[in-house]
Amino acid sequence: MLEYQAMIQVSCSRFEQAVFLRYCPTTYPIPMKFLSLIASFLLLVTVGQAGHRFLCTDSYGNKIVVVAADGTIEWEVSYKHPQDCWALPNGNYLFCHSRGAIEMKPDKTIVWEYKSPEQTEIHSCQPLPDGRVLVVENGSSRLLEIGRDGQIAKEIKLPVPPAPVKLHDQYRGVRKTAAGHYLVCRKGEHRVEELDGDGKVLRAIAVPGDVHEAVLLPTGNLLISCGDGHKVIEVDKHDKVVWELNENDLSGNPLRLMAGLLRLPNGNTIFCNYLGHGHLGKQPHFFELTPDKKVVWEFADHVHFKTVNQIQLLDVPGDVTKGEILR
Repeated sequence: MLEYQAMIQVSCSRFEQAVFLRYCPTTYPIPMKFLSLIASFLLLVTVGQAGHRFLCTDSYGNKIVVVAADGTIEWEVSYKHPQDCWALPNGNYLFCHSRGAIEMKPDKTIVWEYKSPEQTEIHSCQPLPDGRVLVVENGSSRLLEIGRDGQIAKEIKLPVPPAPVKLHDQYRGVRKTAAGHYLVCRKGEHRVEELDGDGKVLRAIAVPGDVHEAVLLPTGNLLISCGDGHKVIEVDKHDKVVWELNENDLSGNPLRLMAGLLRLPNGNTIFCNYLGHGHLGKQPHFFELTPDKKVVWEFADHVHFKTVNQIQLLDVPGDVTKGEILR
């Protein structure tokens, strides 16, 4: 059996090893060339055990989903390329998709909606304390605060990215802080900008990758996911990197496209490891790490999900409209 396990360790990833040994507890010798293939197949048909109830988006799979603590699908709707999502204090769900943003009741009644113009895309949204919703619009290159009537209540024009940056790659995460500033992820330019309430650039941070998310932490530091840069960095107020997670820091679980981030009350962080671009079905969709990079929880369900871009744990208390959930 020890020889058998060693063969698995050589040929399979850490996650594949766990799946293989759970579902194939045999001492029968299997040729090494088949081990990874069999483990990958088992990984595809294994349904994840969540451990937490959560809301997430699957951009590649074109859906927004609530997963119960036992791993079953509790709620699901389909929209093209959803990126951001929030569980609101009133019990509704707010999410954006490629052509707009929607607030929806659990019974799937749409109670609020913004539809973006032709030749634009929406990849981020945030519920604000005054009831407005913040979005960034690729194509028109503008920050918008949309009122409850679905109309634009505030608009900030952003400098148009240079020509080599495609419309789809212009922007990802945007967040408005308690100070009224905007954090803008200029994905294709590999830069995070902090703007004042009128759109003036207060700070520009060069990022080693196509940045997807910037989360303001209680310390004043920024936690930044670097997309296909295969890393996450935490920078202080002087833009000095004070913590980082690199591509191969987690044994057998390399970073792919790093997308959504969620800092938990216990100091741990959930990292969404987007598996598109050639890695579908090969490892967990996201994982929870301690500050010293120990994996305490990971989730994979390659039956129901292609990718996970953003996540909110629904058993963590906090009002998202007041910034009490750090993502």
